[in-house]
Amino acid sequence: MNIDHQSKAELAAWLNTLEADYAALGTRGLALDLTRGKPSAEQLALSDALDGVLAGDYRAADGTDTRNYGGLYGLAEARSLFGDLLGVPAQETLVGGNASLSLMYTTVELALTEGLRGPESAWGNNDTVKFLCPAPGYDRHFAICQHLGIEMVSLPMLDTGPDMTLAEQWVSEDATIRGIWCVPRFSNPTGCTYSDETVERIAGLARHAAEHFVVMWDNAYAVHALYDEAPPLAPIRDACLRQDTLDSVFQFGSTSKITFAGAGVGFVSSSPDNLAALTAHMGYATIGPDKVNQLRHVRFLRDSDGIHALMQAHAQILRPKFAAILDTLERELGDAGMGSWTTPGGGYFISFDTLPGLAREVVRLAGDIGVKLTPAGATFPYGNDPLDSNIRLAPSFPQLADVVATAEAFVLCVKLASVRHRLGQ
Repeated sequence: MNIDHQSKAELAAWLNTLEADYAALGTRGLALDLTRGKPSAEQLALSDALDGVLAGDYRAADGTDTRNYGGLYGLAEARSLFGDLLGVPAQETLVGGNASLSLMYTTVELALTEGLRGPESAWGNNDTVKFLCPAPGYDRHFAICQHLGIEMVSLPMLDTGPDMTLAEQWVSEDATIRGIWCVPRFSNPTGCTYSDETVERIAGLARHAAEHFVVMWDNAYAVHALYDEAPPLAPIRDACLRQDTLDSVFQFGSTSKITFAGAGVGFVSSSPDNLAALTAHMGYATIGPDKVNQLRHVRFLRDSDGIHALMQAHAQILRPKFAAILDTLERELGDAGMGSWTTPGGGYFISFDTLPGLAREVVRLAGDIGVKLTPAGATFPYGNDPLDSNIRLAPSFPQLADVVATAEAFVLCVKLASVRHRLGQ
C-alpha cells in the first residue's frame, strides 16, 4: 500500500494493524544489532592461516629481521603489495600499523600543527580551519575534525560522488577550507563509486584552493566488490599527474576488512615529499611499525591474485546478507512512498532515507523492541542531519537469520513512524 493513496480512515485502520504487530514483536525479546560494519566471525575465519604462516622465518626479502626496531616506511614487499592495491608505486607508499584511521589522524594533525612544508605551512597558523565533509559520510572522519577543532562544512553527496560544482566554488571563495574527506569506492554509507569526472575534478581541487590543501582519499573499500560487474574507480594518481597536484592527495587503505579487522595493516600513499614529512613527524611517536604483521600479511596474501581470491570469498558471505535487506525493503516498501535506499555494488553499508523528520523516530522505535541501529544523524557532521532522514544499515556482522529478522523489524518501524506522521500523531 502506498501511504499517499490512502484515506484517513484507511490509514487509521492500517495503523491499528501496525501497532499490534509492533507490540507483538516487542514481546519476542529481540537483541539485534546493525550498527557498525564489522566483519563477521565467518569472514574473519577466512584469514586464520595468518597464524603460523611465518613458521619461524622472520626475515624479509632483503634480509631484514622483522622482529627488531626500525623501518618507518614499512617492509619493501609490503609497500609493493599494498601500493599495487591502491594503484600506486611502492616508493610512494608507507605501510604502518593495524589501522588506516591512525594514519589519517596523524596526517591531519601534522598538517594542522607542524605543517606539511614546515611551520609556516601549518593550518593552525590561522584562527579558522575548515574541511569539506561529503554527507552522508563516515562518522569517524567527522570525529577527527571535531576532536582537532576543525570546522566541518557539509557537502552534498550525489550519485556520482560529492557535488563538485559546490566544492570548487567553496574552496575558491574560502581560503580557510584546507581539505576534503573522500570514500571514493562504495562510499560509506551510500555505496556510490565516484564517477571518472568526479575523480578528475577532485584531483584538481588544489588548483582552486588555498596552498597546502589536501584530499584525504580513504579508499577503504578498494577491493570490496560484491559483484564482478561492480563499477571500477578511476585512479586518482593518474589524474593528479595530469594536473600536477600529487602533493595534494593522501590515499589510505587497510586490510581491516580483508584479513583480521583488529590485527590488519594500514597504509598510505602520497608524494615522496609528503611521505618524508609524515615519517619525520611519526618518528617522534614510534621507532617503527609491526613488521612481523606486515610480513605475515605478505606471505598470506602473496599478490593481487591472492587478494582477489580472498575478497571473492568475503563476497560470497556478504551477498546473502545484503540481499536479505534489499529484498525486504523492496517487497515491503517498494511502492509504499515511505522512503528510499541505495543498492550498493560493494562495501559494507546500505543507506536508507526515511520521509523527512522521521529517522530519529524510526531508530527509537527499533531500539525499544531490541533492534540497535546506527544513531540517526551519525552520517552527518556534528550528528546533525538537516532532514532527519538518513539511516545507515550495516548487515555484515550478524548471522543471516538475524539480518532477516532485523530487516523485517526495521520496515515495520518505518511503516509505523510514517503512518503515525501522516495522521499527525
